[in-house]
Amino acid sequence: MDMPGKLTLEQEFKLQVLRDQVKVLSVEQAQEYVVEVMRQMMVKDNLVKHLLKNA
Repeated sequence: MDMPGKLTLEQEFKLQVLRDQVKVLSVEQAQEYVVEVMRQMMVKDNLVKHLLKNA
């Protein structure tokens, strides 16, 4: 059985691509990126909570 906290091989690859891409960002770009990622994670959390509540 797959572990929910473990990444798939495809996800590991995408993560490595992302690592390579963020290395060239300025500090300001990196800060904006982190804030946007957090915003998207919060939206995802709200969507999951909404779906579970209405299931």
